[in-house]
Amino acid sequence: MSISPKDVLNKNKDLNKRIDVEKINLENVTIDDLRFNGKNYDNYINLYSLLENVSACQVSDAYNGISRRSGVIQSIKPINNQKVFGRIFTAETSSDDWGTSALAIDAASPGDILFFKVDSDDKAIWGELASTCARDNGIKACVIYGSARDLDALLYMDFPIFASNFCPNAGSALGLGTLNEEIEVEGAKINPGDFFIGDESGIVVIPQELFSKTMVAALGVKVKESKIIKDIAQGSTLAEIVGLGNK
Repeated sequence: MSISPKDVLNKNKDLNKRIDVEKINLENVTIDDLRFNGKNYDNYINLYSLLENVSACQVSDAYNGISRRSGVIQSIKPINNQKVFGRIFTAETSSDDWGTSALAIDAASPGDILFFKVDSDDKAIWGELASTCARDNGIKACVIYGSARDLDALLYMDFPIFASNFCPNAGSALGLGTLNEEIEVEGAKINPGDFFIGDESGIVVIPQELFSKTMVAALGVKVKESKIIKDIAQGSTLAEIVGLGNK
């Protein structure tokens, strides 16, 4: 599917239009193109056409090819196995303080992904009520280096949750944490506005300054893997494809 001049000129642009992977053009795409601003239709559609087709695994491979880092935070896992991508809004607090979660929901912008660093996982700072409020405010997902709760609801809610643990108990509405400042999790520095992608396999964080290069590399990974799958379907073995067939 291609974009015509009519698409660009049409005031009621189809933001759900998607382009075949082989035709995606990421020239001049930046992290700002994750949001449609009325002028970046072409970049927005091309970027979303890619991100809806790649996995966290493929983005991690692409980022590793650029930086020799995976971008993965190993201890944070998907709670309800939903895919999401977007820019990060950071928060840091103690496990006694779920009030900072409420403040972060109000402070973040629609389309943001909340990323909490919590000092312990002995109490949950997020649950069903916070998820409901965040979703209704247009927030895309919540990521917690710490604990969530209310899994009976979260497992079936249309709101992606990632956390390093879960438990039934919570602290109090103290509101003593910090919002939208640099945090460090397992040696990785995470800044407001950095890129996040998470799915069933786990999460990947990409520094915003390396976003464009990583997306171009991710497209290359996707195209290469798609070709490998076609070759396997036509009778080649994986060992042969990667050059191990004669060893």
